[in-house]
Amino acid sequence: MRLYLASTSPARRALLAQSGIEPVLVSPGVDEDAAAAAAAAALGRDLTGPELVSLLAVAKASAVADADVAGSPVDGFVFGGDSAFEVDGRLYGKPHDPAVARERWRQMLAAGGGTLWSGHCVVDRRRDLDPATGRTGGPDAARPVPPVRSLVTSPAGVPELGDVAPGGSALAAGGDRVVAVDSAVLTFADDVSADEIDAYVATGEPLEVAGAFTIDGRAAAYITRIDGAPSAVIGMSLPVLRSMLLRGFGIAWHDFWSL
Repeated sequence: MRLYLASTSPARRALLAQSGIEPVLVSPGVDEDAAAAAAAAALGRDLTGPELVSLLAVAKASAVADADVAGSPVDGFVFGGDSAFEVDGRLYGKPHDPAVARERWRQMLAAGGGTLWSGHCVVDRRRDLDPATGRTGGPDAARPVPPVRSLVTSPAGVPELGDVAPGGSALAAGGDRVVAVDSAVLTFADDVSADEIDAYVATGEPLEVAGAFTIDGRAAAYITRIDGAPSAVIGMSLPVLRSMLLRGFGIAWHDFWSL
């Protein structure tokens, strides 16, 4: 069974590869800033962390699901993900600029930590899907599927997953897709110096990652505690993705393993 990753993120690909899954990487080509701005304008307010990451996860997965890959339509499942780090009620994406990254680190350390929001969307594009049953003809059809909340999308295009507390998660399914949000609460070391921040930013590692840090890289030494799935902080919550596939489509995690 094929899994398309609507991302060119090395971290997300590595997470799947370490789990025995070799995804097909496809760049979604989504203008994230424009999508978020349009949704916020439609709502008349700023997006919350869960709203932002779920909105962009859906946008990325949808863009790839309806595209041709290597000259052929997608045949399998498409995963789109997005992340944002929230500190004292403010959301941070990728800093891009070293000066911005340094200032964000100063703010994060002053707060002592924050919440990493991780959005997920899986779209079913199996070409042998039976429209009458919503299943392929294989053994997947016989697997029991636990009940799941129905997916509702606001007029602004934002999935409505209810209130998700820091450290919590939510999942909903509807039609050909499942949308979920997971989160992890991080605590930073209280003795990180300005020299350490400068040295870390100078590596370039924090510039293109949400929150300006990675737990699977040099920043791991500055993070003392993670309450939640570590994989969610890296780029996708593997436990939540497994649950999405099982509860939304009756597909077992091991069906994707590259044996």
